[in-house]
Amino acid sequence: MWLTTPIDAIGGVLGVIANWLVLLCCLLSAGNAIVRYSLTPIRNVLADPGQAAFHPLLTWLMPAIEAYGLYANAFLEGQWYMFAGMVLFGAAYTLRVNEHVRVDLLYGLYSDKGRHWVDFIGGIVFLMPMCIVLIYFTWGWFVQVWTLGERSTNAGGLIRWPVIVLLPFGFTMVAVQGFSEIIKRAAAIRGFHQHEYAYEKPLQ
Repeated sequence: MWLTTPIDAIGGVLGVIANWLVLLCCLLSAGNAIVRYSLTPIRNVLADPGQAAFHPLLTWLMPAIEAYGLYANAFLEGQWYMFAGMVLFGAAYTLRVNEHVRVDLLYGLYSDKGRHWVDFIGGIVFLMPMCIVLIYFTWGWFVQVWTLGERSTNAGGLIRWPVIVLLPFGFTMVAVQGFSEIIKRAAAIRGFHQHEYAYEKPLQ
């Protein structure tokens, strides 16, 4: 359908970004852990007069060690910034591929048309109003953080607005994708559309 196709394409791009953020977050986390646990033995060697023979070899690392000490919190906060991106970018894509966790115990018992009705009504009554409320409140929060130039209270931490702006953006994209899903469910109910991501009954 001409209206849902570009929306679904945007959702696909967000899914790719979320996947890359998973990889980058893992690399940053692993690198941060390796550096952090490597610093202690280096500092111990430099502080031990008995290891003076190794001091010239390790002294050149001191500028890097000091720089890491200044920005260590930024690396840690960068990890949860990326995690926020994974969740908020991935939410719209997950909705597109029909993989959000369902708590309706009867959903699996319905026919395909019954599931389309549940998704259609649920999208209008629950999903869209929830997104509108969350966009309203998180946008106000972002504006406040942006205006105040809020930064992390941790030494060397990051500015806050880049992660806060992900909230209204992410919920906006979920609402846009939800609009696309409502259109597709309405078409499926009338027999004009075959949903490409069918419901998969849980294994348990």
